Amino acid sequence: MRNILRRFSAIAAGATLLAGAVSAAPATAAAPVDATAPVDVQLLSISDFHGYLQPPTPGQGGQIPGPNGTPVTVGGAAYLASHLKELRSGHRNSVFFSAGDNFSGWPFEVDAFQDEPTIEVLNEMGLRFSAMGNHELDVSPDFLVDHMEKGRCFGTVNEDSCFTDSTGRRFQGADFDFQSGNIVSKLTGRPVVDPYRIEWFDAPGGKRVPVGFITTTVPDTPTGSTSYQPGLRALDQLETANRYAEELKRRGVEAIVLNVHDGGSPKTAATSSYNECDSAWGPVIDLAKQVTPEIDAVVSGHWHSRFNCMLPDPEGNPRPVVEAGNHGALINEIRLSLDPSTGEVIRDRTSSVNHAVTRDVAPDPAVKKIVDYWAGRGAERFAEPVATQTGSFTRTPNTAGESTAADLFADVHYWDANRTRDGKADLALISAKPAKGSTAVRGDLPFAKGSHPGDADGRILFGESWNAYGYGNPVLTVGVTGRQLDVILEQQWQKQADGSVKSAPLAVSHNVSYSYDPARAVGDRVEPSEVLIDGKPLDPERTYRVAALAYTVIGADGYSAFEGYTDPVRNGPDHEVFLDYLREHKVISPAPLDRVRIKG
Repeated sequence: MRNILRRFSAIAAGATLLAGAVSAAPATAAAPVDATAPVDVQLLSISDFHGYLQPPTPGQGGQIPGPNGTPVTVGGAAYLASHLKELRSGHRNSVFFSAGDNFSGWPFEVDAFQDEPTIEVLNEMGLRFSAMGNHELDVSPDFLVDHMEKGRCFGTVNEDSCFTDSTGRRFQGADFDFQSGNIVSKLTGRPVVDPYRIEWFDAPGGKRVPVGFITTTVPDTPTGSTSYQPGLRALDQLETANRYAEELKRRGVEAIVLNVHDGGSPKTAATSSYNECDSAWGPVIDLAKQVTPEIDAVVSGHWHSRFNCMLPDPEGNPRPVVEAGNHGALINEIRLSLDPSTGEVIRDRTSSVNHAVTRDVAPDPAVKKIVDYWAGRGAERFAEPVATQTGSFTRTPNTAGESTAADLFADVHYWDANRTRDGKADLALISAKPAKGSTAVRGDLPFAKGSHPGDADGRILFGESWNAYGYGNPVLTVGVTGRQLDVILEQQWQKQADGSVKSAPLAVSHNVSYSYDPARAVGDRVEPSEVLIDGKPLDPERTYRVAALAYTVIGADGYSAFEGYTDPVRNGPDHEVFLDYLREHKVISPAPLDRVRIKG
């Protein structure tokens, strides 16, 4: 992959003379094939699509800064498909791939159908392969490989998985596959999917030349809040990329692309146009500066950012380092020229550009049909009745910080953990109003009929349950000591820089109660002996099994005392867990607000 421009220039000069000789030949003579002509390869990529089939709103990334700071309206799968067709037109050697996080997104019409609608759309667009992003592991490695790739069903068909698609057929899985070299099984040390992929492209004279695509994934994936997978670990991205580059070289592959689900950002990300580099920084920029010169281009994702850089490799030769935003806003295009005799990239002929997926083109009719179908299915699913309630569950706290909604969801955690063998818990916690970050207690469940025409007094709709609780996080069961648990409860009150105290209440499951004294100093408001779990006082030396969302356990919402937790077990994802709870508990009632008491 060294710069071979001089040798190419000599070849090109010879080719020009040959072309002149050919032009003087009789018109009936067939033009000879120039076996020395460079092989042009078009790489088209997207990143972090996250199932945004419908055009995203401005707040969802549907409006981005364009040239000269002019806002550009972008996104929507049907528009993305039209732009892809236009870009591919006339290119013999073109491949469309993704830098990861295609699904496990947030639009209801894909999330409520196990992200199968996203796979149908990407199949229609002709996606060839994808990086395994962190969100591709939001359920499990087996779910990714067996269900998403191979189409194997689980649960009840057309209710839990394998939904009927827009053609009337059962879900069959992806027509593409996923790669990642650095996310490996703790047990075997082997990658959970293939580490790289080799694509072959047509060259003159019937020859074919290969391009290798190595993939790595953001290293915190095994302990990320949604992708938390205790059975996985991450290897160093730089070492992984260099190792597989050497392996590809041994296999005769000279042109290599690093497709990495880890990102960076321009210095002024909010205002930078999508084709600027603007002092870009971040993990992928650091990686690009160090990774072997045998890699000819670096395609990135994960940060939902937009940049188009040409950065020097360790030998000083420029190569593209790019990120194409998120939610279908951009398509990156890299043009490679390959020497047909060696397969090496002619670096001086490499170019890269980000194309905005504008909505000033006709939407692709085939993709639009799929999008419309799933939007309709989503509306139907939203209106499905799942349970009834005898009273309202609200996020409104009493004077002790307790609410009926948060208590309900703490009970859901406790129930979910204790229906499994390995995840059994002594108690459950949920952050009702965290000191930082987000809360999974997202909405109320009022008894009164809502605005949806399918609703009625006391009826809980599928979509209402989805909107009330959860943000795509798994419930974990972890071990913490009684002393840790006391500190966790104390962290419900956190002193701020200005001397004020911020309240960050935790809801506890129905088998727990405690009292606190607001007149005491922060850090000393809960008396451990008055914390009762199944009627017994908290034992500082005992290890308790606690069920809580991964986001809370890893300290993302401010309860740092969880640090040092032991023996994590992953239970179900929040949305699905609540639905399971409602389907088993057909009638639910608000519990008395008596789990937390104020002293004095």
